[in-house]
Amino acid sequence: MAELATIARPYAEALYQSTKADLNAAAAWVDALAAVAANDQLQQFASNPKVTGQQVFDVITGVVKAALPDNARNFLLTVIENGRLDVLPEIAAQFRALKNAQSGTSDAVVYSAFPIDGAALADVASVLEQRFGRKLNVRVEQDAALIGGIRVVVGDEVLDTSVKARLEQMKTALTA
Repeated sequence: MAELATIARPYAEALYQSTKADLNAAAAWVDALAAVAANDQLQQFASNPKVTGQQVFDVITGVVKAALPDNARNFLLTVIENGRLDVLPEIAAQFRALKNAQSGTSDAVVYSAFPIDGAALADVASVLEQRFGRKLNVRVEQDAALIGGIRVVVGDEVLDTSVKARLEQMKTALTA
């Protein structure tokens, strides 16, 4: 993984410098490109020596739902021509980290056993921002294995108040 991070860093920094005027728009399209590039079938297709870079580019731009601006298209072409399509998800992650550092925010993933409606999510986000001491970009993912409660991941910090975690704590206490 360290190797991917090393390869991705110059791309992420160059992208950050070139899109400072509109970081939010750039974050949207780089995340969309990274989601497509993370697909295993696309990676297989792109690694085929009979497939040209233009064919890979056409497939990716065809899958991405939004129209890509010129700088996004140029960035994608550069990544493909340099054989770094597999690094695109890491580039997106590092770009998000640079954007978050500039704006003083962090990404937070809230794992919940059940869907969370907008009002409840706003309340959870408010409490989490106080707990972590910074503005958070909250995203929700469902994980039925939690049984109940939530598990929050902010960077390398984890706050786990799920039923599953409490059952694991009880199991450990009883078997010790």
